[in-house]
Amino acid sequence: MYLSRVQLDTDNRQKIRNLTHLGAYHDWVERSFPEEFAEGERTRKLWRIDHLGGKIYLLIVSREAPDLSSLCCYGVDGSAETKNYDPFLSKLKKGMKCRFRIVLNPVVAVLDRSGKRGRIMPHVTVAHQMDYLKKRSEPHGFLLHDGEYGIKERNFALWRKGKEHIRLSRVAYEGLLTIQDADLFRTLLTEGMGKKKAYGFGMMTVIPLEV
Repeated sequence: MYLSRVQLDTDNRQKIRNLTHLGAYHDWVERSFPEEFAEGERTRKLWRIDHLGGKIYLLIVSREAPDLSSLCCYGVDGSAETKNYDPFLSKLKKGMKCRFRIVLNPVVAVLDRSGKRGRIMPHVTVAHQMDYLKKRSEPHGFLLHDGEYGIKERNFALWRKGKEHIRLSRVAYEGLLTIQDADLFRTLLTEGMGKKKAYGFGMMTVIPLEV
């Protein structure tokens, strides 16, 4: 596995003018793996947009390393970098406490009048959004404790599907977690959590408080 990043060239509005919706970012990510893109056999990639120190970065987790020149398509020249993620993943262990960040699309299936699964609706209250992550923590190999995590940002992101313009609920969570099952947790870091993973959701990154 590989963890890669590139700084968006926000000073060049002409260069990034096409990045107006999640589908454009998805296309950028896919085109950063030109061999897969050409063959039409694409592996799953997780990606996320992060703000750090006044700069904006695209982060990617992938099975193969991206082509750095393609990754710089909308990025600052020379800012693209990648590293082998496996050595880091192998150091994770049960009981380790980590600082984390994850962006999710928290939704719920609303039952229809017959009691069958109906429409998918976004969670819109802070309470429901917090509960959404808490309920998914143990099945993904980690524990959360009240007061040690919260919502950093919540808004809506535009996704174009054909002629439709769809707004997706986007919630960024940050805080502390404790690894309960290292194997499940490694799967989470490489395969993501929740809905719309191809469109910038579900990628968790962590910084261990101990190594």
